[in-house]
Amino acid sequence: MRLMSLFALGLCALCVVADETTDPFIWLEDVTGEKALAWVEAQNEESLAALQARPEFEGSKQHILEILNSDQRLAMPSYFGGQVYNFWRDGNHQRGLVRRTSLESYKTDHPDWEIVLDLDALAKAENENWVFKGYTVLKPDCDRVLMRLSRGGADATVVREFDLKTKAFVKDGFALPEAKSRTDWMDRDHLLVGTDYGDGSLTDSGYPRVIKLWQRGTSLADAKTIFEGQKTDVGVWITTDREYENKWDLLTRAMTFYTSEHFLIQDGKLVKLDLPEDIQLHSVFKGQLVVELKSDWLSYKQGAVIAVDFKKFLAGDRSFQTLFEPNPKGSIGSISRTKNMLVVVASNNVASEVFQVRFEAGTWQKEKLDWPQPGTINMVDHIEGTDQYFVLFTGYLTPNSLVMIDGESKQMQTIKSEPAFFDSEPYVVKQWNATAPDGVSIPYFAIMRKGVSLDGNNPTLLYGYGGFEVSLLPRYSGTLGQAWLERGGVYVVANIRGGGEFGPQWHQAALKKNRHIAFNDFISVAEDLIKRKVTSADKLGIRGGSNGGLLVGTCFTMRPDLFKAVVCQVPLLDMQRYSKLLAGASWMGEYGDPDDPDMWSYIRTYSPYHNLKSEVSYPKVFFTTSTRDDRVHPAHARKMVAKMKQLGHSVYYYENTEGGHAGAANNEQRAMAEALIYSYLAEQLMNPTASDM
Repeated sequence: MRLMSLFALGLCALCVVADETTDPFIWLEDVTGEKALAWVEAQNEESLAALQARPEFEGSKQHILEILNSDQRLAMPSYFGGQVYNFWRDGNHQRGLVRRTSLESYKTDHPDWEIVLDLDALAKAENENWVFKGYTVLKPDCDRVLMRLSRGGADATVVREFDLKTKAFVKDGFALPEAKSRTDWMDRDHLLVGTDYGDGSLTDSGYPRVIKLWQRGTSLADAKTIFEGQKTDVGVWITTDREYENKWDLLTRAMTFYTSEHFLIQDGKLVKLDLPEDIQLHSVFKGQLVVELKSDWLSYKQGAVIAVDFKKFLAGDRSFQTLFEPNPKGSIGSISRTKNMLVVVASNNVASEVFQVRFEAGTWQKEKLDWPQPGTINMVDHIEGTDQYFVLFTGYLTPNSLVMIDGESKQMQTIKSEPAFFDSEPYVVKQWNATAPDGVSIPYFAIMRKGVSLDGNNPTLLYGYGGFEVSLLPRYSGTLGQAWLERGGVYVVANIRGGGEFGPQWHQAALKKNRHIAFNDFISVAEDLIKRKVTSADKLGIRGGSNGGLLVGTCFTMRPDLFKAVVCQVPLLDMQRYSKLLAGASWMGEYGDPDDPDMWSYIRTYSPYHNLKSEVSYPKVFFTTSTRDDRVHPAHARKMVAKMKQLGHSVYYYENTEGGHAGAANNEQRAMAEALIYSYLAEQLMNPTASDM
């Protein structure tokens, strides 16, 4: 039996290799190869010629750009060192500005901003296509940051030490070349660094495997190695968790996307934390280790947030207390810290709730804030040394507003609001439910005109994601309002399994060999829309990006009869080779290992690239990607388009030469991409040309 099993495995492995080597489009995996880029240019020219000629295109692009560049957008605050910092892009600053002002000035209608770093000027001076990717603040001093700059929007960044007082990069300061680095301050003169140190220092997923302690004034090559993970790991991350009175240097070894080992760096040594591998470690607050359970543990239930005295835990104490437990129709969105409380943003039936949780006299006390209307709430930041904090409030028909909350008095003050970029009064939001094949109720939102005729004739765009425990909560989009709703379109968002809307179990229901559950949920929502006569197959389009690109790619190959239009953005599509392309190996915890013959036999049943047929009539799909996407390889979209064309199918394709996984590096590029998409949707669903009918 043993020999027979090995022989069978060998045969399957040979089959996999044979499939790869006979793939006629594998040359498109050469991201910047001359032949591949020539192919990209030809596809772009063909698609742009058609879509930019549409009557909607120029008007859409201009309106979208006006929204993206509007000076009435919210300037989102980041508070540290006694000042409010903000990153801002507009028509005059395509690459953006890092700027700051006082809290008092920030609250006014016209803050007095001081420019800290002009990315456009820096890019010109250094002849680089810099895209801002954030910074890590040195605390408690707050006078230095590790600035992260990307070439063209890729995940890989250059890291350079920046002085906030002089507003200049530090001469001979800490600096790292381009890589998917993970860095944090241990103190002013020491960094914890995970980066590309050369051969063998990265995981199969392309993330750091080795963590070193780097001392100022020394060479990175001389930095002391403090931890090495395995090549098969996703990566190793470090973070400095600083309370007002304590600092904890923590290291996480991620074996898979959902399993990790956690360590405390204490007195130069690593102390492994005795925690379940699938636990989510949030922070240390008031000396309490706060974690969220992804499965039952000890006497505590999946989804609960529990805490224990950290020092006692290190000594063996396991007497946790439950500080928060979502209801069966809810999930944890975020857990943030102010001076004296934790702010828990949770969802209840896909609507946000805010709870303030305090640790007093050895016990946890929770209170819910009264929120005036349903919608989505996101924690933004808090004022250091206080219990005042900012949250962002939004909804499908509710423009973004920034609310400042006093945690002590629970008073709320809306300090900034965006204007309505479209008139929301004629529209209504419905929350309906579809029934999946296994009988589970799948909620979804539909935004449409009041009194719309349910005659099956409404152009409808269905959006989904369904993976990685990502929740799709209501949010405002002026672009969607102007480019789709005002033209008579209906917009639908499906809260399918694989997401995180109803906690860990909602996500875990669609993992690996249960992946079809996510696809079937999405198809069930589409069928329910048709059953309600909101739309019909000839008027229904779908849209998704990244994992959502896999979702829509799979669904249109499974049910080509159900959809007229498909927008497939920065997608995964070749599920046989996804784990060998860029960061793909990190997602095997979600999809499974295609090199495992048993797993591939399942993945093969839905992999879009492998399920195309010449004799089937598919929608005219619009694929988009980015040459600079170093997370999901552009070859997924490239190869799918090449194969569809070879089989005689008509498609559109647009590959932006920069932009990274976001698909756009600035507002101009974002407006361009969105205008192309809405022109395509108008062509397919609203006023198709004769050739598309």
